[in-house]
Amino acid sequence: MLVLTEKAISAVKGLISTTPEATALRVMVSGGGCSGYQYGMGLEAQAAADDAIVALDGLQIFVDPDSAPLLQGVVIDYVEDISGVGFRFENPNAKATCGCGSSFSTGDEAAAAQGSACGHRG
Repeated sequence: MLVLTEKAISAVKGLISTTPEATALRVMVSGGGCSGYQYGMGLEAQAAADDAIVALDGLQIFVDPDSAPLLQGVVIDYVEDISGVGFRFENPNAKATCGCGSSFSTGDEAAAAQGSACGHRG
């Protein structure tokens, strides 16, 4: 499925500790963004009946069945660099990725998306 680095796990646990109703992280993929798909994350209290539940170092991660194949092998990191602070996704299945890393493509549309300018702020 997917993996979070130690820094990402620590950052999510910190967010959960300040959000009393949240107990887990939801990671999802939806249509949109500069390259065809975009990543999403949110804090939730309960998994849906058809969610896959990934447990990493005491952290529960919920993934819906539509997102699961697109998140296979993804590594989520938490970075602080000159580009900004936040979560960064590394997807081995992506053929093209938005400049800020917020969206990606997995199919033939990769060539068209390759030169797309990104409107996101990373």
